Amino acid sequence: MKKSRFTDSQIMDALKRAEAGLAVPEVCRELGISSATFYKWRAKFGGMDVSMMTRMKELEDENRRLRKMVVDERLKAEIVTEALAKKW
Repeated sequence: MKKSRFTDSQIMDALKRAEAGLAVPEVCRELGISSATFYKWRAKFGGMDVSMMTRMKELEDENRRLRKMVVDERLKAEIVTEALAKKW
C-alpha cells in the first residue's frame, strides 16, 4: 500500500478547514491535491479525530496481516490434501 505523504493531523486539519467554511478547491490548491483525493479523505475520515484515524489504520494493518496468515494456512491445507490424495 502506498504511504501517504500527508500525516493524519494534516488530513484532519484540511477536513476541519473545509467544514469551517473554506472552499474545497482552495484547500486542495493549498495542499496540492485533487478534489477527488479530498473527497476520498472526507468519506473515509469524516467525523473522526486524529487518535481514531490512527487506531483505524492500525486495525487495517492488523486485518491485512491476519488475512495473509489465513491465505497461507489455506494454501498449506490444500497442499496437504493433495499430497494425501495421491496413492503411494
